[in-house]
Amino acid sequence: MSISFSKIAVLALLSSAVALTTGCATKRTTSEVVVAPLGIPGGQVGYNGAVIVDNSNAVITGAENIQAVVYFAFDSSEITAQSASVLNQHVSLLNSNPAATVVIAGHTDERGSREYNMALGERRAQAARNYLAAQGVTANNIRVISYGEERPAAAGNTEDAYAQNRRAELSY
Repeated sequence: MSISFSKIAVLALLSSAVALTTGCATKRTTSEVVVAPLGIPGGQVGYNGAVIVDNSNAVITGAENIQAVVYFAFDSSEITAQSASVLNQHVSLLNSNPAATVVIAGHTDERGSREYNMALGERRAQAARNYLAAQGVTANNIRVISYGEERPAAAGNTEDAYAQNRRAELSY
């Protein structure tokens, strides 16, 4: 019985030594999300987050006369008929100015995790990009970025505020 007891004691001692030397995994207390614009060649983002594009005054003036925001349903990146109507105005502007560049910024409301909202904002911007490209706009002239929930258009926890924040903004 003493041989059996000593084997158990040695195994227990070795197990304790292994547990103490390897330690336990700990969960990090901070998020390590890399917030980077996807699809922007060269990462042309200034300190304030503004994407730099160089368009003629004619393009900028033309863009001032059309709606620059398309809205999305909750947890969706589907282009609605109303969004298509807005995007068609941009198609006309971009097709008549083939050298023009547009930046599409995807946004979400604050519901959902930061990571999920960054991905959803990206999908919304890409959906608008894909729509424009399908209508003949040169895909290389369309840049996308996702801000997720970071830049809300409206504050508050109301359905109206959420609806205003679920958007993609086009800028020239």
